[in-house]
Amino acid sequence: MFEGREPIYVQIAQQIRGEILAGSLLEEEQVMSTTQYATTYRINPATAAKAFAELVDEGVLYKRRGVGMFVATGARDRLLDQHRQSFFAEVLDPALARAELLGITPDELVQHITRNQTKRNDR
Repeated sequence: MFEGREPIYVQIAQQIRGEILAGSLLEEEQVMSTTQYATTYRINPATAAKAFAELVDEGVLYKRRGVGMFVATGARDRLLDQHRQSFFAEVLDPALARAELLGITPDELVQHITRNQTKRNDR
């Protein structure tokens, strides 16, 4: 399950963020405990706890004392906003700069986007 160069706690946090974004984890829904993560994925409970602490610091999860961790109200909206901002900064802004360099006009960009969107909707 956990592959790649990123630390396991980062991968756990990304997995939970992804589940929230996809709607498979809803606001106020309980997430697996650190013990459940450790048992299920055969990892150190401190690793799962570090992922949860990161998500709590971000306001994505919150702890109900004696009950467990839950998805915070507004977590999906916050994550969507963060992902949109990074999309513009990391993907779209460089693409627009390259388009300008290549002499692609805004109208050509809009036509291309519209054409591709129509193709996707026809599938």
